[in-house]
Amino acid sequence: MVENYSEDSIRTLDWREHIRRRPGMYIGKLGDGSAPDDGIYILVKEVVDNSIDEFAMGAGNEIRITVEDRKVTVRDFGRGIPLGKLVDVSSKMNTGAKYDSEAFKKSVGLNGVGIKAVNALSETFVIQAFRDGETKYVQYGRGEIVEERDIVPTDEPNGTMVTFWADREIFGNYHFIAEYLEAMFKNYVFLNTGLTVLFNDHKFYSKRGLYDLLTENMSGEGLYPIIHLKGEDIEIAMTHGRQYGEEYYSFVNGQHTTQGGTHLAAFREAVVKTLRDFYKKDFDVTDIRTSIIGAVSIKVQEPVFESQTKTKLGSKDVGPEGPTVRNFIFDFVTKELDNYLHRNPDTAELLLRKIVETEKERKAMAGVQKIARERAKQVSLHNRKLRDCRVHFNTNHERKNESSIFITEGDSASGSITKSRDVNTQAVFSLRGKPLNSYGLTKKVVYENEEFNLLQAALNIEDGLQDLRYNNIIIATDADVDGMHIRLLMLTFFLQFFPDLVRSGHVYILQTPLFRVRNKKETCYCYTDEERQKAIRKLGPKPEITRFKGLGEISPNEFQYFIGKDIRLEPVRLSRGDSIETVLSYYMGKNTQERQDFIIDNLYIEKDELK
Repeated sequence: MVENYSEDSIRTLDWREHIRRRPGMYIGKLGDGSAPDDGIYILVKEVVDNSIDEFAMGAGNEIRITVEDRKVTVRDFGRGIPLGKLVDVSSKMNTGAKYDSEAFKKSVGLNGVGIKAVNALSETFVIQAFRDGETKYVQYGRGEIVEERDIVPTDEPNGTMVTFWADREIFGNYHFIAEYLEAMFKNYVFLNTGLTVLFNDHKFYSKRGLYDLLTENMSGEGLYPIIHLKGEDIEIAMTHGRQYGEEYYSFVNGQHTTQGGTHLAAFREAVVKTLRDFYKKDFDVTDIRTSIIGAVSIKVQEPVFESQTKTKLGSKDVGPEGPTVRNFIFDFVTKELDNYLHRNPDTAELLLRKIVETEKERKAMAGVQKIARERAKQVSLHNRKLRDCRVHFNTNHERKNESSIFITEGDSASGSITKSRDVNTQAVFSLRGKPLNSYGLTKKVVYENEEFNLLQAALNIEDGLQDLRYNNIIIATDADVDGMHIRLLMLTFFLQFFPDLVRSGHVYILQTPLFRVRNKKETCYCYTDEERQKAIRKLGPKPEITRFKGLGEISPNEFQYFIGKDIRLEPVRLSRGDSIETVLSYYMGKNTQERQDFIIDNLYIEKDELK
């Protein structure tokens, strides 16, 4: 039957309704706060971005941010929103100063939508502007005005204060992770030297910009001193470490473009060209960029991002009549990096030594790589190991951020997940027993070991993360000793050879329930003993209690509840000061007396939780 399609089928959504029905268009994925790109952090960023724009225009060098449970407050000391336009700016689409290039010459703002999205997606949203001895206050509830006060005198300094509570109808039982917020605020000060950000009891400030950013994020010493170059509207910093892969931090107008874009591609190309010209040798691209740690920041007028979340730059021009972004970066890097290397021959020598060593290692592996690639082609990858999904991260599909791959053990567990998954966005990779302990081995083992080789091919990360096929790499193992060991072995593999997967927030541990508590009317799945006790109280006397000992025991019909919209993922994170070499050496190296003492000191006997 053909549905009736007439004028009555056409609807124009109110701005609030459109944002609330299609939040992904404005803030990316929703999430519960367990991942750094979850929507609640985008809400915070949208508010702070406006304060950063004020600083960039020379108004206000301090931003005060407090997060208490679900309440977020941001106070800046900029010019303050013009009081008569406070309602329009916070609740009318296509309204804002970002359209006036003179008022905000090099703004983070894409189109003035951000603050309206925060308003519409908040249970309560309060905005108050202070300007020239006067103030105005407006309170909203899910985008509707609840209270609007008249303009009154004030002794408060100029600026704007926003307070909001993200809507639990949209975000569920969310929570903020302070570490993610701190990383965001640190980036703000690295990109805006002279700015002070006060977050709860912490003060963030930077004098050396991207130099401080690399120092903060590196887990060990660089192979040579950080090269730090600044010009008008551009700043770069780079060194090489001892890790495999490439690690980059890219920014546009202070915005962290986590998915890179035009500017990062140009920076990577420019470094290769400059070093080839300087050393007068046609080095392979891989030899130059392997183990590089770099950061690039540019400021452009009217940047073109690929979405409202501004994670990828699409701009080709610096300005209406300016050079392309690529040429702008090329001209700066080829000149300034070349000058730096001529002025610092010791650094140039260390950099050359690193490139040559990488070249030797690559050539030694060439034969192994060729054989491994041929083997990967011959193996029926999709039938033997990988049950793929339809939507991938390295595409422009609207659901690409949902693309996930479960790395699981055994046929029963992988079979249950495969039957329960969303075939559009969830893939499954099945391990055969325990993987090899790769600590201390060279990358040659990635190609010699069939399982590692096929996993690398499935993820599409041989040449870096730019073509990564899945946004979420989820280790799904049993919550027993063997399962924990497999987790450690997989994390060792990623940290040893692809640490940027972890640093970029792509690796997670799947949390599955330990207990099922049910009666004839209701079933509760419990992830902790505390949740089990709560379920017992809720369901009354003598409910049926099942202790899940492995993923294979969970039926496909039940699994759909654990990997659907209520999926619980524990992100794998590296904190400042975490040395990958130190961590892996301690946990995965030789069985030292120190580790034995640690195990003995922390040994406990698990009680029978079902009694």
